[in-house]
Amino acid sequence: MKKFINALLVMLIVFSSCSKKPDIEIKIMNNTKTDRQEITEVSMKYLQEMKKEAFILTDENGKEVPYQITYDSLIVFPATVKANSSVIYKIKAGQPAAVKTIVSGRVYPERLDDVAWENDRIAFRLYGPALQNSGEKAYGYDVWVKNTKDLIVDERYRRQLDRSAQTRLPELHQKDSAAAQLLEDSISYHIDHGNGLDFYKVGPTLGAGTTALLVDDKILYPWGYAKQEILDNGPLRFTVRLTYPPVKIGTDAAVVEKRVITLDAGSQMNKVTVSYEGLTKECPIVTGIVLHKDAIQNIDTTAHSMAVAEAPSGQDGRIYVAAVFPRSPLSIQPVPFNEKEKAERGAEGQLLAKNLYKPKGKFVYYFGAGWSKWGFSEPNDWFGFVNNFSTQVQKRLFTIVSYVEK
Repeated sequence: MKKFINALLVMLIVFSSCSKKPDIEIKIMNNTKTDRQEITEVSMKYLQEMKKEAFILTDENGKEVPYQITYDSLIVFPATVKANSSVIYKIKAGQPAAVKTIVSGRVYPERLDDVAWENDRIAFRLYGPALQNSGEKAYGYDVWVKNTKDLIVDERYRRQLDRSAQTRLPELHQKDSAAAQLLEDSISYHIDHGNGLDFYKVGPTLGAGTTALLVDDKILYPWGYAKQEILDNGPLRFTVRLTYPPVKIGTDAAVVEKRVITLDAGSQMNKVTVSYEGLTKECPIVTGIVLHKDAIQNIDTTAHSMAVAEAPSGQDGRIYVAAVFPRSPLSIQPVPFNEKEKAERGAEGQLLAKNLYKPKGKFVYYFGAGWSKWGFSEPNDWFGFVNNFSTQVQKRLFTIVSYVEK
C-alpha cells in the first residue's frame, strides 16, 4: 500500500510538472547592414499552446508589445532589430493591454463606394461600382497625404459630404459666389486644413501602382470592384480582398481578378497579391504609376523598383509614389501618352513595370506613397527609402520560435 501511494505521488508530481505551459520565445534575426523597425509576423501554427487563451508579448526588456492576430492566423507585432544582430521576444499566458488602433479602413457607400484606408503615415483609396455606374473612369489607386499620426480619413469624408453645407451651396452660388467658394473650400478634402489633403490626380490611369493585364499590347484597365471584403481592420494591420467583374480574354470567357491589399502600421507601402481566376494562358501584366508634367522618375533595376516624385503643387508640396517587386520585372520604362491620350487622361504618360502572369499563380508586389511635408523633404529622401524598403523585401527578418520550460 505504501509503495502504491509513493508511486501515485510521483505520478502526480510528473503530471503537475508536465501540465505547466512553457514560455514561448521568438528569436528575430537581422542579417542586413541596417537597423530594422517593422511589423513582423509569425504563424499561429507555431503557437499551439496559446491558441485558446489570451497571451502577452514582451520584448527583451520585459516591456509589453502590442500585437494583432490576422484573418489568416498570423500574429503581427512591431519589432526592432539592430543591424547584423538578433532580439528575443517572449510570449506567456495573460491578459494583454488594450492596443491603440493605428491602421484602419472601410467602404464609403456615401461617397460612391470608395474603399479608403490609412495608417499613421499615409492614406489610400480605390474606386467602386457606384463610381463606375456614374460613368467616371478612375482605375488606379489614389493617394491622400497626411502629416499626423491620427486617423483622419473618416473626418475628411464627413466634412466633404456635410449635408447641411451641400444643401446650402447651390443657392449660395446664385446669391454670393465668393461666400459659396469660402464654404466649399472649408469642407473640401482637396484643401489642406492642417493635416494634409487629396491632391493626387488619378484619372483614367493606373494611378499610384495598380496592376493590369496587357492584352494585345493594350492595357486592360480594371474598373470598379464588384465585391469587397475587409479581412483585417487594425489595430496594426488592414487587409481588404477585392473581386472584380469577369472579363473575356481570348477564349477565356470569364477571367476574374482578385486582389488582396495589406497595409501595416508605420509603413508607407502596401503589399498586394493579385490573381486572375479563369485565365488559362500566360499573359503579360503591367504595374503603372501615372506621370504628370515635370515628374522626376527613378528606376532601379538592382532594387527591382520604380519611383516617382511629383512636381511641386504650390504650397501643397510633392507627392512621392513607388512600386517594389520581389523579383526583377521583365522591363521598367516610361510610356508616354499621345496628344489625344494626354487630353483624355490628364497626364503625360505612365511608368510601367512589365511582368508575366502564369495561370493559377499569384503576383505579389508592393506600392506606396509619401509626402514632402511628412518625412521626405527631397526626392532623394524618397528614392533612398524605396531602396531600403526593397532590401527589406529581398532580405526578410529571420524568425525562430522555441518553447522554454519555466
